[in-house]
Amino acid sequence: MRGYFGVGVERISKSMNAGAIFRTAHAFGASFMFTVAAQYNQDKGGLADTSNALTHMPFYRFPALDGMRLPEDCRLVGVELTDQSIELPSFRHPTRCAYVLGPERGSLSPEMVEKCEFVVKIPTTFCINVSVAAALVMYDRTLSMGRFAERPVRAGGPHEPLADHVHGGPNLRTLQDFQGAPPLGEGFDPEGYLKR
Repeated sequence: MRGYFGVGVERISKSMNAGAIFRTAHAFGASFMFTVAAQYNQDKGGLADTSNALTHMPFYRFPALDGMRLPEDCRLVGVELTDQSIELPSFRHPTRCAYVLGPERGSLSPEMVEKCEFVVKIPTTFCINVSVAAALVMYDRTLSMGRFAERPVRAGGPHEPLADHVHGGPNLRTLQDFQGAPPLGEGFDPEGYLKR
């Protein structure tokens, strides 16, 4: 899949839930994990994080929301069961994003929701465990952005294998591609870029 994603939790109080989320994030190929104003004990979380995800991916511990930092162009997606949230099956996942989930006995803070570009909800009749919710969001991302064979009309698996991926030719750029375009930043030299 193109792009990347990270997974984080705000104000979580049960380290085992965070550990389960991090293990699942590792399994689904997340690029980073984070906590915000959380009570996360790595030793206790490690009881659920049997893949030892924190040794395989970057982990960021933000003591407060105002210190939270994400990569440039990373879109923040909140996961919260509200009337205004986008239902997950109808949501187009951003190529580069971070998902954030709230505490076990509460919701994402209004300040965190304000920072989110999107807020999605899982269409359930009541709240589910936060680690299960995280797993469903990551599964939905994989399902909607991955390359899988089409589902058959009848029950069961696909009858034909997925066709081989076809690679296109090189995407060559010329100086004309850059003329009339907005500036790309201080000191950008399109001629030098094209010689690379």
